[in-house]
Amino acid sequence: MPELNFQISDASVVRHAAVPTLGLQLSISQSEPRVPIESVLLECQVRIEPTRRKYSPAEQSRLSDLFGEPARWGETLRSLLWTHVRAHLPPLVEGTTLELPIPCSFDFNVGATKYFSALESGELPLLILFSGTIFYTADEAVQISRISWEKECRYRLPVSVWREMMDLYYPNQAWLTLRRDIFDRLLDYKQRQSLPTFEQALDKLLAEVQAVETVETPAFSSEGSS
Repeated sequence: MPELNFQISDASVVRHAAVPTLGLQLSISQSEPRVPIESVLLECQVRIEPTRRKYSPAEQSRLSDLFGEPARWGETLRSLLWTHVRAHLPPLVEGTTLELPIPCSFDFNVGATKYFSALESGELPLLILFSGTIFYTADEAVQISRISWEKECRYRLPVSVWREMMDLYYPNQAWLTLRRDIFDRLLDYKQRQSLPTFEQALDKLLAEVQAVETVETPAFSSEGSS
C-alpha cells in the first residue's frame, strides 16, 4: 500500500478570494516502494497549539478572555481546533505540491480570531492532521487505501502573514457581532441622533461614557498631605 508524507513549507495570502484566505504550501511525497497513485481525497484538520510559544505581558492580557488569567494557564492553555479543509490530489508517483486554502474569519466571537489578533509578533504554532482516501494502481487494478491517522505535520505561521491578510480584506476595520436586541437599541440611538454610520454612533456613545467617567473620578489633591 502507498504511504504518503506531508510537510508545510510556506504560507501566503490568497488574493481575490470570496473570504479572507491563507494558502499553505503543502508538499506530498511517497515513501518507497512507490506505486502509481491515481488520485487522493485529502482531509486536513488544522489545530492551534498555544503551548508551543511564549507570550508578552500585553499578549497575556488580551488572551485572558480566551484562556483566563495567566496563573491558570497550566489548566486552560490547550490545543484548539481551528478548521477542517479538504483537497483533491491529481495523479502522482513520487510527489507533488499544492496550495491548501484555509478560509479565515474576522469574527471576534470566534476563538481563532481572538487568539490570532491578540498576538503582536512571532509565529502561530499550527498542527495539521491528515486523513483521507488513496486510489492507486496495483496488479493492473485500481485499489483503495486509507491515509494513516498518524500522519501529521507542524508549521509555525508568521503572525505578520495573518495580519497582512486581514489588512488586505478589511483595511482599518474589525468585525463585531451583537445580540439582536442590543443591535436594535444601537440602531434606535443612531437614528435618534441622526448619525449616518454605526461607527459614529459607537464613537459618540463612548465619548459620552468617558465624559461621565471623567466627571465622576475625583481629582487628585495634595492638600493636607505632609
